[in-house]
Amino acid sequence: MRKSVVIKFLSLYFFLILLTACGHSAETSSAQEKSTGQDVKDELTLAIGGEPDEGFDPTTGWGRYGSPLFQSTLLTFDQDFEIRNDLAVRYEVSEDGLEWKVNIRNDVKFSDGEPLTAKDVVFTFNTAKSSASIVDLTNLEKVEALDDQSIRFTLKHPQSTFIYLLASMGIVPEHAYTDSYNENPIGSGPFELVQWNKGEQLIVQANPYYYGKQPFFKKLNFVFLSEDAAFAAAKAGEVDVAAVTSVFAKEDITGMHLVELESADNRGIMLPYVHERKLEDGTLIGNNVTADQAIRKALNIAVDRQELVDGILEGYGTPAYSVADQLPWWNPDTVFEDGRMDAAKEMLEKAGWKIGKEGIREKNGLKAELTLLYPAGDQMRQSLSLAFADMVRPLGISIKTEDKSWNDLERLMHANPVMMGWGSHDPLEMYYIYSGDTRGEGFYNANYYKNPVVDEYLNKAIKANDQDEAKAFWQKAQWDGKTGFSVEGDAPWVWLVNLKHLYFVRNGLEIGEQKIQPHGHGWPVTDFIEEWYWKDEEDV
Repeated sequence: MRKSVVIKFLSLYFFLILLTACGHSAETSSAQEKSTGQDVKDELTLAIGGEPDEGFDPTTGWGRYGSPLFQSTLLTFDQDFEIRNDLAVRYEVSEDGLEWKVNIRNDVKFSDGEPLTAKDVVFTFNTAKSSASIVDLTNLEKVEALDDQSIRFTLKHPQSTFIYLLASMGIVPEHAYTDSYNENPIGSGPFELVQWNKGEQLIVQANPYYYGKQPFFKKLNFVFLSEDAAFAAAKAGEVDVAAVTSVFAKEDITGMHLVELESADNRGIMLPYVHERKLEDGTLIGNNVTADQAIRKALNIAVDRQELVDGILEGYGTPAYSVADQLPWWNPDTVFEDGRMDAAKEMLEKAGWKIGKEGIREKNGLKAELTLLYPAGDQMRQSLSLAFADMVRPLGISIKTEDKSWNDLERLMHANPVMMGWGSHDPLEMYYIYSGDTRGEGFYNANYYKNPVVDEYLNKAIKANDQDEAKAFWQKAQWDGKTGFSVEGDAPWVWLVNLKHLYFVRNGLEIGEQKIQPHGHGWPVTDFIEEWYWKDEEDV
């Protein structure tokens, strides 16, 4: 074992001993009790991801990629993405799609014992609308309480995706909302915050006022560790659940088993769609090489995605063909046969890209040379970038890879291919990435893609009153048989892989069936954590 690894392991080990001595001297950890055959305690220790940078305020984005944990939502999605009531008992949408009326339960209390009413729902959405955060409520005209249990949302335009906001926005208490709410959240969810030692751990306990089924586990200890440190902690028997990368997935840990969760947490290359030019503000956009559709399509069909899954992800992933593989609004017609180097070469030859000096293709004096950018410090994106560049070299396209800070990426991404990652439980993400109306808005549609037919489908999907109707338009935007933003159509992206989310889980701990996981921000595995339990010993 290398010296640096030994030092890191020992540092972690003594930190955990100190943590246990300071905070849990009166009792051993649940993991230790399980392994020694003592009575199982009703608490868990989890190392399942990083510390939320912005805290736990849903009005600024907490819970967007998983359960808000401390707060309840009006609606929720089950494991099959079917709509279920949470705080709501019913909802209805007007024929014109502009009014959404929601009736909520009358037996809900916040964790401080105060009742949750329609006024808190109104306060939550108004606060989120004015927060200027990642939560997009620009289409919300107004929200009003009709009585203590009834709320009416009025939209500026019909929006089928509004239902996803109702299912992700945790409700906060008007009476207890302060500037420090993100650090001291009060909600009506299954758990309440007890202690937050920033940079180290978060301790939560079951909310005694929770209106739903009381969680089996009364206490959860979240420890904030890197994935390699989480693996070391699992190996040392100090955690019950540990999120790990594929590098550690094939290791054996006594008393634990590996859980592999399918995800739409994808990695792909955004290709500048337009020819090079400068905007009035001096921003350089476009790339003359990737502006050629033949280049974009050839890159897509030449690369062997399964080889990337096997080589870079150690087999813990799936080939990616879109931004929303396997999600309800995904179009399965976007799947195609890849790894076809000869067909890709023929495509480029027909498009006028001829092999020139040093084996690099040229067309009208333009060389097929690109610089692929990826975020500094992201080992997986670096590995994918290098492997991709090597894989397409026989195609006659030369790709140099460079790591950049996020600030540099934001400046350079409009004119260079970038290794990015997306994956949301809200189809609105497709609109943000592919709509002509979002070109150049932050990291959305940074390649300046635009197709009027796609725009029409995207807008119809958003304005649809019926979710099935919306789904049909989302799918047509991807490919309608003639055009779309998939590889069969304009191919403005080279989607490569979907990651599997990997967890070592204590034997006997049942975490149940999970939804297809979204992008890894937040703690998506906690979506149904109130249903987790220890199985009977004979079932283990």
